[in-house]
Order: sequence, then structure tokens, then C-alpha cells
Amino acid sequence: MVGDEAEKGDSMSKTVKGSLMVLLAGLAWGISGASGQYLMAHGTDVHLLTSLRLMISGVVLTALVLWRHKEKVIALVTTKKHFKELLIYSLLGLGLNQYAYLMAIRYSNAGTATVLQYLSPILVLIFVSATAKRLPTITESLAILLAILGTVIMACHGELSHLAISPIGLFWGVFSALTYAYCVIKPVNMIKTWGSLIVIGLAMLMGGVVFPIVTRAWRYPLMLTADNLVALIGIIGIGTIFAYTFFLKGASLIGPVKATLLASIEPVASVFFAIVLMKELFYVIDLLGMALILVAVLLISFRDLLLYQRERWLLKAVKRQKRF
Repeated sequence: MVGDEAEKGDSMSKTVKGSLMVLLAGLAWGISGASGQYLMAHGTDVHLLTSLRLMISGVVLTALVLWRHKEKVIALVTTKKHFKELLIYSLLGLGLNQYAYLMAIRYSNAGTATVLQYLSPILVLIFVSATAKRLPTITESLAILLAILGTVIMACHGELSHLAISPIGLFWGVFSALTYAYCVIKPVNMIKTWGSLIVIGLAMLMGGVVFPIVTRAWRYPLMLTADNLVALIGIIGIGTIFAYTFFLKGASLIGPVKATLLASIEPVASVFFAIVLMKELFYVIDLLGMALILVAVLLISFRDLLLYQRERWLLKAVKRQKRF
């Protein structure tokens, strides 16, 4: 009895700690968007910013995983098949997503870009339904319709004859959602084998080496004023290194499904920081479109959470039966 109480208390403390870590990670990702917008508005080129973000974050995260899991890192980079998969994920997934997201911010703003990127769970849902050759459920269909409606409202303000945001901004926002969906689907097996932080850290490092070479990022000047330095810390230190490590640690404590649900605070935080820090103006109809997309994502997240909890409950019930 005492043991059960202690176990419950320990489980509760892990849940609270994990939830707080994930929420802080979501807020940190929100800060990264506003920081990126500030830097690009004050003379930092998107190619240079993407390169710096990938390179510095990759070095720090790889150093961290080398310190903790040196043998696994060496095993991954010396396994030809997995190294090739990691390289593809790095260039076509993580690296391209970072670039697309910053391009979306450049041609719209941090809040709009983040909300459009949050179409990715809906795209993953459509992909999974198509590959499984099944029709979406009623809940899934509702989520898809809400996401489409929210995107149309944001893009057109309800008038289909014109776009309320720039076409190129809309393109990069939707493209960032596509690349993010790829980032969710592609590394599933690698993450199961090697762990999230190892895969993400090495992928960022690879992207940080290749991306600046491809884009010749060194051609662009870096204006290192005090404010720009703070913004760099915001996008790299807080919005990437801190955010990823806290999210992954929090997810390990509360489970990936609940973590994904709590991380949905990111678009809300991004809009908030865009308004407060960048003085962006959002119309009521913009916020309505954003809300519809967020509701669509939450519908899928809540469904996944209920399924996850049901599976855990069934497993516990089976274990109890085995005891007797």
C-alpha cells in the first residue's frame, strides 16, 4: 500500500516535471520565430541565419550526445545504411524545414509562418490514411476540413478573389508544413534504434556543414549589434538547443502523445511574441483562421491521447489479470 502511494507520487512528479519541460519548449520555439523575424528585419540574410542555426545547434547537441552516448554515435556514423538515411533526413528534412520556415517568416511573419507549419499533423494524417488505404474517420475528416478552412481564411480573409498574404509567403508556409511532415515520418525507425537527440543532433550538424556550402552563406554579412546578438541567442540558444533538449526530455517523462499535445502552445506563443516583440498586426479573421488550424491539430492530438491512454489501461488490466 505504501509502495503504491510512493509510486503514484513519483509518477505525478514526473508528469508535472515533464509537462512543464514541454510547455517551456513550446514557449522557446515561439521565441525562436520572433527572434528570426527580428534578425531578418535587421539585415541578417535567411541563408546565413539558417546556416548558423544548423551549425551551432548541431555542434552543441552533437557534443552533448557524444558526452553521453559516444558508442551509439560512432555506431550510427559507421553504419552505412543508417548514415545514408540520416544524411537524406538532414538535407531533405530537417535542414530544408529550417530554411522553409525562416523563408515563410521572411515573407509573412513569425505567427503566420508557425501556424501554417502546424498544418503538418494534418498532412501526416492524410499520408498515413493514403498508405494504409483507408478513409479518414469522422474526427480525422473534421480535422482536415477545419485545417483547410483555417488556411483559406488566413490566406484570403474569406474572399477567394484575392490573397490577404503574399503568395510566396503562403507557398513557403505550406512548404514548411510539408517538410515538417517529412521530418515526422522519415526518421521513425532511426529514432527507435538510436534515440531522438542523437538523430536530431547529428542531422543538424550535417545540415550545418552542407547547407552553407550549397548556399555560399559566407557571402552574407553578419551584423553583430547587441540586439542582434540577443536575437541570435533567442533563435539558437533558446529556440533550438534549449527547446529540443527540454522537449525530448519532457516527452520521455510524459510520453510522445501528451508531449505533442502540450507543445501545441507553440503557435499561440509565436503569435503572442510576434505581436509583443515585432508589433505585428493581426486582424480578427486572421486569428479565426489560426484558431481553426489549432483546433484541427488538437482534435488529432486528443484522439491520439485517448487511444494511447486506452492502450495503457488495457495493458494494466492484462497485467492485473496475470497476477491473479
